[in-house]
Amino acid sequence: MAGKSKWILGAAALAIAAAGAFFVAGGSSAAPETTFVLLDGSKKTTSDLKGKVALVNFWATSCTTCVAEMPKMVSTFDKYKARGYEHVAVAMSYDPPSYVVNFAQTRKLPFSVAIDNTGGVAKAWGDVQLTPTTYLVNRKGEIVKRYVGEPNFASCTS
Repeated sequence: MAGKSKWILGAAALAIAAAGAFFVAGGSSAAPETTFVLLDGSKKTTSDLKGKVALVNFWATSCTTCVAEMPKMVSTFDKYKARGYEHVAVAMSYDPPSYVVNFAQTRKLPFSVAIDNTGGVAKAWGDVQLTPTTYLVNRKGEIVKRYVGEPNFASCTS
């Protein structure tokens, strides 16, 4: 029965991915106060993002959509970083840290990459379980969009 449950969950995740990204909007809410532990051991908090438009992206190296969207994440960051755009890529707790470090280094990710070792960050941001899940946070520190699947990058800087 466990195999069937995994298959059903996998099929559901695939159906969501195949349907394309969708977002939930309709008012804004404050981004949860969390601390991101970056690959170099430094920390960044949600408060550090205030005054900037930020994308907080929950991803995994085992997620094909996550890997496929990374070049667009890099391009968007490079295009808007000088205007106060921030990006935090949060690797899920099940992602082996060595895989995350290798991915970030080999692809020369120019933005902050964090590892959510305990799953506490994903839990605080709405109990994120599907990847990619991405939040667009405005300059006031409010979540204005939530995407499950690949975001609409054209709207991630407004």
